[in-house]
Amino acid sequence: MKVPTLKVQGLRRRKVTDLPGVTAVARIDRRTKTLTKRLRPGEIAIIDHVDLDRVSAEALVACGASAVVNVAASISGRYPNLGPQILLSAGVTLLDTVTPELFDQVRDGDLVRVHEGQVYLAEQNELVGKGEPATAESVDAAMTEARAGLSIQIEDFAMNTMEYIRRERDLLIDGVGVPDIRTSMEGRHVLVVVRGYHYKEDIVTLRPYIREYRPVLIGVDGGADALMEAGYLPDLIVGDFDSVSERALCCGAELVVHAYRDGRAPGLERVERLGQHAVVFPATGTSEDIAMLLADDKGASLIVAVGTHGTLVEFLDKGRSGMASTFLTRLRVGGKLVEAKGVSRLYRSRISGGSLLLLVATALVTVGVVLWFSPMGKVWLNGLRDAWNGFIFWLVGLFS
Repeated sequence: MKVPTLKVQGLRRRKVTDLPGVTAVARIDRRTKTLTKRLRPGEIAIIDHVDLDRVSAEALVACGASAVVNVAASISGRYPNLGPQILLSAGVTLLDTVTPELFDQVRDGDLVRVHEGQVYLAEQNELVGKGEPATAESVDAAMTEARAGLSIQIEDFAMNTMEYIRRERDLLIDGVGVPDIRTSMEGRHVLVVVRGYHYKEDIVTLRPYIREYRPVLIGVDGGADALMEAGYLPDLIVGDFDSVSERALCCGAELVVHAYRDGRAPGLERVERLGQHAVVFPATGTSEDIAMLLADDKGASLIVAVGTHGTLVEFLDKGRSGMASTFLTRLRVGGKLVEAKGVSRLYRSRISGGSLLLLVATALVTVGVVLWFSPMGKVWLNGLRDAWNGFIFWLVGLFS
């Protein structure tokens, strides 16, 4: 009797998963934020990400990655980045500085096994890569070493800041180069959303503010999807459009493509392919910077920032020398800027839903007791009873 192929494959898969280590489907991409769009719970992420930052690590954890295989150094020593600690704290296996040839050996969707610093093609049990398993001790040691060299990064940051001033002084001082847009911001509040630190919690906390003030909603790349996930439609989407969904780009918002200073705008091709129109904004800084500069130039009375970068470690965590522009942009917009980051952690209601229900029930019981024992209450209850009986008799007569 011939055994069906499906049963043979199922038997082989069970034997493969019985081997030690983490065995799962691999998703492979050199850009972590692109990979997280395809990563499913339990799968293994294969990336090439030097200094794995906090936002990327949180995204990998949220996707449910069972293991992360990084062909680069997750902590290079430039600065104390938090990504590896977040992965380990969430119970995600992290394999570091794996042989770069792994990207040629593994295809997206292959079944792979990670065990004791080695990566195997699971079906063939073929060794295709070696790396260093990250542990709490090794990460702590790397973080200590990185903190010792932070002063060098601060010096480089200062030099990048001076270079940015030299290149973009006209934009920063006089607003030269800011494009015209149709979205009106004059005298209005503007909410700028970046898919960064604590953006989900802060959007939830800001719901009463959004409902009352109805600010202009600007999504910076993936921040547009963050707004839509929260139930809002962005008025304006700004960015190079490498991490925003087609659904957001076609939602009806005005689009502003962040271009290089020489006018090249890689994101414009994607917009035109979708049949949409976009305004081009050439600038050296980051997309969140030009969103703030745009709001300031167009007369916004207040700029509320969600998920943006505000501290030195966050600037370095972004991994770009251009983050110096964010520091200067914040000086430029001045008192208009309100940082919403951490609002959800600063204040949380200490009254639970159960306590509110108990309070309402207690109030109803108190009112009932007063009505039952007071003379006026009894008169009122008798009148209510007569009215109810009359209503019942009317219904009976209506359908009889």
